[in-house]
Formats: sequence, C-alpha cells, structure tokens
Amino acid sequence: MSVTGSKARRDRIVHLATTTGLASVEELSQLFGVTASTIRRDLAKLTTDGRLARTYGGAMALAAHPEASLRQRVGEAFEAKQAIARWAAAQVRPGETLLLDAGSTVGALAHELRTAEDLTVATTGLTALQALSDVETVHVECLGGTLRPLSQGFVGPLTEAALERLTFDRVFLGTDGISPELGICEADLRQTRLKELMARRADHVYVLAHAAKLGRRPFHAWTALCEGWTLVTDDTADPAVLAELRARGVATVTTTPERETDGPHGDSARSG
Repeated sequence: MSVTGSKARRDRIVHLATTTGLASVEELSQLFGVTASTIRRDLAKLTTDGRLARTYGGAMALAAHPEASLRQRVGEAFEAKQAIARWAAAQVRPGETLLLDAGSTVGALAHELRTAEDLTVATTGLTALQALSDVETVHVECLGGTLRPLSQGFVGPLTEAALERLTFDRVFLGTDGISPELGICEADLRQTRLKELMARRADHVYVLAHAAKLGRRPFHAWTALCEGWTLVTDDTADPAVLAELRARGVATVTTTPERETDGPHGDSARSG
C-alpha cells in the first residue's frame, strides 16, 4: 500500500480506537485487507508517534472515546441521516406539537420540517433552531439552559424546568450509541437524564440513529430504551441487533438512503 494509503489506514485505526474500541490484529487485518504483519507495523508506528498505547493483541486509545463535535458529525453517514429524517418528517401531522433533541440527525429532520404547515416545535438543539428560525408556518419554542458546545444542545435544570410545562405529540431523540441491553448512550449524564424526561412528556417516542451507532458503547451514560419506542435507522443495520430490540418491545424502522444506483426514488422504509 502507498504511503498515502498507509497514513489513511492508520488514521482510520486511531478513529476506531477512539470511537468504537479497537478490534484485534486479526480483525483489523480482515477489515483493511492487509496482512497481520502490516497491521502490527501500523500499531507500532502509532505507538511510537504517541497516538495509541499497545496492548496484548492490539492497541487502545490514549484518551478513550473523545466526544466528536456536532460540526464533525454533520457529514457522517449523510445519506442515511437524510433518509431517516425524511421518514420521520412523514409521520408528522399538521397541528401537532413536537419536541426535537439536539444532534445532527434530528437537525436533518428539522430541515425537512421547513415545509410543514401549522406545527409547534420545541427543541433543545441549536441546529433545529437555526433550521426553523425563519419558517412562518412553524411556531418554535427554545428550551434554554446550559449550552454544551460539543453537542450544540441545551441541558441542565433550566431545560428540565421548561419541559415540565409542556407535553408533546411526538419526540425525536438522537444518540451517540445504542445497546439493546443498556439503551441510548451519551457522553454526559445530563444528556441521558434529559432524554428520559423528554420521552415522558410525549405520546410517541422515536430514536433516530444511523446503522453505525447500533451496538456502539462509546460512553458510560445511558438512557433505557422503553417498550413502545421506535428506532429509525438505515438498511445497513445489523439484523441481529434489530431483532433483539424488537424482542424487548422496541419497534424498528429501516430506511433506504438514496444512492447513485437508486435513481430519484431510492428512499423506502421497512418496519419491524
């Protein structure tokens, strides 16, 4: 592999180590289509450069699972997020009152709602606020509080107090990771507590998450996934994880993003 390819592969290895955890040398070898010896040289180089710490059979991140900023995440899985957002927007009816979480996928939903008629939208996210701030047919409520710069969302007691005065037809939640056993993963306990409170105030609860987030456990703060909630993801989601979620009473919807071979009608959805 070329020098450029080697650098890109090593950057990817570091990314895996700091987001989803690092696999074994053998698994990395299969993932990148190179020999185990090549992976060992990559790990040795990354260790020498101070980017990873070696372990038996692999390596680990020096600073485990740093939280990516919203700006960094906006372009991640872009087509999948758009398909999820389109499906979510199609569930909304005129006259409803919605609650939108912070996050890039929920922000994509807010953009889809720009053409909606007669909606009230409350949100904890700056992305949703910016998307809807000039839409005359959508009444917007900002649930203020303490701003988290990385997530561009409000949290804390002021946000929670505002929630106590409102109820909603639907709430759309984002997440950093999903585990059937543990629930929704976030970097901050204030975020997970807020999601619990948001879900309690709505008749219908949706979790919007592209497939790469299923099975991820990047942080240690959790909100339980409750029976009756709906996970909306994309068609590359692991069927085994989806089946386990359904067995726990969580409905699942898989959307098909528009791809180059799909043509103008590429989006579809399958419920489970």
